[in-house]
Amino acid sequence: MSTVITGEAVVLELREATFVPRAVGSVIDYAAYGLGLLLCSFALTETAATLDPAAGRAWLVALAVFWLVAVPTAVETLTRGRSLGRLVMGLRIVRDDGGSIRFRHAFIRTMLALLEIVALFGSLALIVSFANERGKRLGDMLAGTYSMRERRRKFRPSTVPVPPRLRPWAELADLGRIPDALAAKVSRFARQAPAMTPASRARVGADLATEVHRHVAPSPPPGTGPEEFLMAVMAERRGRDLRRLTAVKDRQKAVGQRLHRLPFDESQA
Repeated sequence: MSTVITGEAVVLELREATFVPRAVGSVIDYAAYGLGLLLCSFALTETAATLDPAAGRAWLVALAVFWLVAVPTAVETLTRGRSLGRLVMGLRIVRDDGGSIRFRHAFIRTMLALLEIVALFGSLALIVSFANERGKRLGDMLAGTYSMRERRRKFRPSTVPVPPRLRPWAELADLGRIPDALAAKVSRFARQAPAMTPASRARVGADLATEVHRHVAPSPPPGTGPEEFLMAVMAERRGRDLRRLTAVKDRQKAVGQRLHRLPFDESQA
């Protein structure tokens, strides 16, 4: 995963696509383009037979340029980096700053794809992508783009309650502003902890507990383990946020009802 800071100082976390889904998406795309080229060639066979050989070859070149250059460029430009194969694989082409690509980016990528993917059967794209940390091919490097995973696997958020032994302490504890990045680390640790080795689990849990402890006062009761402490803090934080947001929603709903009530409602008379 890479972190991108946009011009508006917004931090984006984008996941780069690996070579395998990109390759499968390219195969689907160029299979569709090749099928369109083949069907058009068959449809114009009779017309080409009435022309001289030079004109017939010109028609074939024009069809190839249309289906291998014009169509891919138009598809990527109009869909902002998507295509049939990328829709199937859940991918999208974006600029290095995370923004949507334009005609210039799509055209450069398409022209280089004729060499990397069509002429060399993807071998050059494979070599270049393995040498780049974002898995870019040559067209991406020249256009300033890369492929990101747009589709992510859904997961249920953790709803672990506060341990009963720590509930009195958690209700009275002062939970400061825990940074979102730190909270995300704790959530990932909670999901991945069962699959970790005992030594790694203990070490990571202790490090995260030390970081979270800086934002919590007073200290938990003696004998509280790192994971138990993290579970109590995050569960209490989630509960407090839920209560606060629910109260705000209720106040907004009450104000909305008052604003939309008729000023001379007979029921209020």
